[in-house]
Amino acid sequence: MTATGAFPEPPPTGLDRAFRAHVIVGSVEDYGVTRAGHRRIVPILGGRLSHGIDADVLPGGADWQIMHPDGRLEIDTRYSARTDAGDLLHIRTHGVRVGPPEVLEALLAGAIVPATEYYFRVVVTVETAAIAFAHFQDSLIVAAAARGADAVVYDAYRVL
Repeated sequence: MTATGAFPEPPPTGLDRAFRAHVIVGSVEDYGVTRAGHRRIVPILGGRLSHGIDADVLPGGADWQIMHPDGRLEIDTRYSARTDAGDLLHIRTHGVRVGPPEVLEALLAGAIVPATEYYFRVVVTVETAAIAFAHFQDSLIVAAAARGADAVVYDAYRVL
């Protein structure tokens, strides 16, 4: 099958900074190998969104991870934030963290490792009734992240 006529041109794209997330996390809860794989759950204790959304990360969320034999982590977080104006946001991320074995071991031990030493990227979804942030619900948001001993920090960007 061949196409006839002119092809449409995709629009120009870019990234627009949406917000920065500084998420405080608890200790890793290791469930061992389950039917889904090596399951780990990391509780979310709090934190702050800034640089585009001013909100407190609420305790009670978590990162439901699957750890693969090569150390690669599948990231699946769900948590809530309350804006300074009182609006609620439900935030979910899904992505991967990979790197050399010695770097991943250092991260597991709580060491501060430069984010350039490993790859930690997520797709972010935002769900809210807040009119000021409704445009995030209809956007693709990507983020580059870094892991510290007790926090994850990521910069989220809306794809234009």
